[in-house]
Amino acid sequence: MLRWITLAVMIPLLLVGKGQLMAVEITKVTEVEGITEYKMENGLRVLLFPDNSKDTVTVNITYLVGSRHEGYGESGMAHLLEHMLFKGTPTHLDIPKELKDRGASMNGTTWYDRTNYYETMPATRDNLEFGLELEADRMINSMVRGEDLASEMTVVRNEFERGENNHFRVLMQRIFSAAYEWHNYGKSTIGNRSDIERVPVSNLREFYKRFYQPDNAVLVVAGKFDESFALEKIEEYFGSIPAPDRKLNTTYTEEPAQDGEHRVSVRRVGDVGIVAAAYHIPAGSDPEFAAVDVASQILSTQPSGRLYQDMVQPKVAVSAFAMSFALHDPGLLFAGAVAPSDSNLDEVETQLLSTIEGLGASEISEEEVKRAKAELLKQWEDSYTNSQRAALALSDWAAQGDWRLMFLHRDRLEAVTPADVKEVATRYFARNNATIGQFIPTDSPQRIAVSPRPDLDKLVQDYKGREAMAQGEEFEPSLQNIKERTTFGELSTGARYAFLPKKTRGEVVYATLLINYGNPDSLSNQSAAADMMANLMGRGTSDMTYNEIQDRLTELKANLRVSGSDGSIRVAMQTRRQYLPELMELAKKIIRDPSFPEDQFELLQQEVITDIESSLTDPQSLASNRLRREMSPYPSEDVRYVPTPEEEIKRYQDLTLDQVKQLYQEQVNGQNAFVSVVGDFDPDTVEPILDSTLADWNSKVAYQRILNEAMNVKGQSIEINTPDKANAIYLAGSTFELSSADPDYPAMVIANYVLGGSGGLSNRLANRVRQQEGLSYSVGSGFSASSYSDYGSFTLYAITNPENRDKLVSTIGEEVDRMRASGVTETELQEAKKGYLENAMRSRTSDPTVASLLVDVMETGRQLEFYTQREDAVRALTKPAVDQAFNEYVDPGKLIIVTAGDFEKAAKENNDE
Repeated sequence: MLRWITLAVMIPLLLVGKGQLMAVEITKVTEVEGITEYKMENGLRVLLFPDNSKDTVTVNITYLVGSRHEGYGESGMAHLLEHMLFKGTPTHLDIPKELKDRGASMNGTTWYDRTNYYETMPATRDNLEFGLELEADRMINSMVRGEDLASEMTVVRNEFERGENNHFRVLMQRIFSAAYEWHNYGKSTIGNRSDIERVPVSNLREFYKRFYQPDNAVLVVAGKFDESFALEKIEEYFGSIPAPDRKLNTTYTEEPAQDGEHRVSVRRVGDVGIVAAAYHIPAGSDPEFAAVDVASQILSTQPSGRLYQDMVQPKVAVSAFAMSFALHDPGLLFAGAVAPSDSNLDEVETQLLSTIEGLGASEISEEEVKRAKAELLKQWEDSYTNSQRAALALSDWAAQGDWRLMFLHRDRLEAVTPADVKEVATRYFARNNATIGQFIPTDSPQRIAVSPRPDLDKLVQDYKGREAMAQGEEFEPSLQNIKERTTFGELSTGARYAFLPKKTRGEVVYATLLINYGNPDSLSNQSAAADMMANLMGRGTSDMTYNEIQDRLTELKANLRVSGSDGSIRVAMQTRRQYLPELMELAKKIIRDPSFPEDQFELLQQEVITDIESSLTDPQSLASNRLRREMSPYPSEDVRYVPTPEEEIKRYQDLTLDQVKQLYQEQVNGQNAFVSVVGDFDPDTVEPILDSTLADWNSKVAYQRILNEAMNVKGQSIEINTPDKANAIYLAGSTFELSSADPDYPAMVIANYVLGGSGGLSNRLANRVRQQEGLSYSVGSGFSASSYSDYGSFTLYAITNPENRDKLVSTIGEEVDRMRASGVTETELQEAKKGYLENAMRSRTSDPTVASLLVDVMETGRQLEFYTQREDAVRALTKPAVDQAFNEYVDPGKLIIVTAGDFEKAAKENNDE
């Protein structure tokens, strides 16, 4: 019967398929800043967003259905259905595999107001047509089958359990639930466990049929594509889908005005305390929301934010945050603080509420508002300069009522004044509008009414926007083209550089600076100091405070991040063409003249210690640490030694600021540096700045790279019991002698890709463990090999319910054994090679990725031809070569398997049954 039902659904489409198209009309509605909206007769809204500067195309379809639309017993249905739509259609039986074979970056996401599906692929006509045909097909022909629900239900439940391990997520959900008495925003998108486990497949099918229709969808095509071709194919594939004859009911529940604070508490095993509060705020479409967003930024920004100044700086908490949720209906401002395990949480709460609720009564300076607006607008521009990110952002704005809200919000942000912020803070950040804890009776009740959702038609009907953002040039991200456009050179200091100038959307430019220093002997027992040194470098210079540095970055519309580990410091920068010279001068101050402020050292020290303490009961952290220790059993005095969490805490507790300064003064230098710049810039302007940055910067400590060795470690199974954790982690790994230049390297890359390294849902492990058995939400394998020594590693990972641990271990073992016994199939081999190479090409459409690649080229002393030859070697791979490599390097007997979870509870429950 199910087979005939499926055929009945297909017949209308087949009758009007390719070559037999119905006459449809697609009408242009409006155009705003480079984005054009069209509407089809069947109600589908279409947004075209051309961007020729990236050699990718994104197809993103958004359905205006999320957890807000779920009824009684349906919690989590929208999210569960999102998973089910990757199970295929009669035409596309294996959607994850088809997307992987095209090198696509893809996903589906569910939120309160919407569900979306997207794929970003290399920009070819064939890929664009495939994406459009796929989304049209699964809009009405997805096979929502009972047997798929049986396995996918456990996968979603596993995802739910993973969230139950996260203290922050659990507390946040409890607060949302208490904040909303009636509205569905109080229910988590992931759903209720029992609803996930028990929902009938017939209910899912009805939900799918009701909401997955063209009149309830917004299709976005963004990136490099021919607009007339895109419209032609949209008409071809979506035009044949008739408008539904049902009428969707609108959600009409309004949360009543709150007349007293709500309180919740969560008591679970853990090592840090969290205090948080939520306040009802207007919908994202409301004109007041921009002022709320600015208020949230004033509270949360670091280090100038009110919460940082009032809580982190005086060490009341180790970190603090605030975020405003832009939703279709009135949402929440959510703020909180994380404190060490020995803190008095009542005192933390008192200060948190005092800061938030005191905002409206305090003086809000023009400087604070200007800083907050600049940061928010920079984030907006960063998103809009990237067509893929913008395409995804449009999903949320469309779900709030209209995609043009994205631009209206920007305009409103620019117009926010201190008086506006004071007004919304006074009105909404009040105790009776808060969800934090216990009920307190009062003789003078106060009711906080939130503005109703505005009339969107009036808001957007005449909106025209501004001049479209500057377009970038077409740039094919092939290795040959990157080579031809890149200039390699050497500064007077001996440092190497690589410049790849090109026109980019929004005139964006990226730079990466890598500084190597020290040697295995000089860095022994210096890991904590090295990590702290890199983090502190951006916290102050001799003439700039941390706050002034952050303000300057905002002025320059820039991002700058300093990170490091034993023997290396990496500086990543992003800005616009006109600001790059000033940003590089700022970076010069940061790396050549750091002041290492004592107050920031103490704050970071406590933050790191608290973060490690929070991992003491976390299954994933404990399993990862144990696996790394077993795979690399170096003596404690060796720089490569992996400390236990307790040892690492002791390292940071004993660390002094003088040790950090001494490490910098004695070992860090510019003699072994590499810098790459990719994007819209003038090389003649940049080179002198780089030269002066690294000039006269020497050290008597000779540089020598820290190299890992493949150690002969025996395989074993290790169990770590973590009480009160709903989710368990499985990790396994082994090491072997293999470098990235070895002839076997490409074969191992493809073998791993087939087994579990391709990501997504289409590989052997995902097909068996997730799709068929429903044992894990996340499962896969990893392979890496050093560019500097014969050190290779192979890893496996998965999460599961503790009760399913043994079955998971045996199932993964079976798949590894099957791979060794029969190897890859010829079809798997060809598809993996194609998918891997297309994914590599797609990844190079990211300028930060190219910048990192160029640094690697210089640091390894290789040429770009090396990577071309490697890709040629992948193309030439045969089944015997791949099978031989996997069998040689992956030995199940040498795998160290670590599982962590609440296995004692699982065993007790099994015995009770």
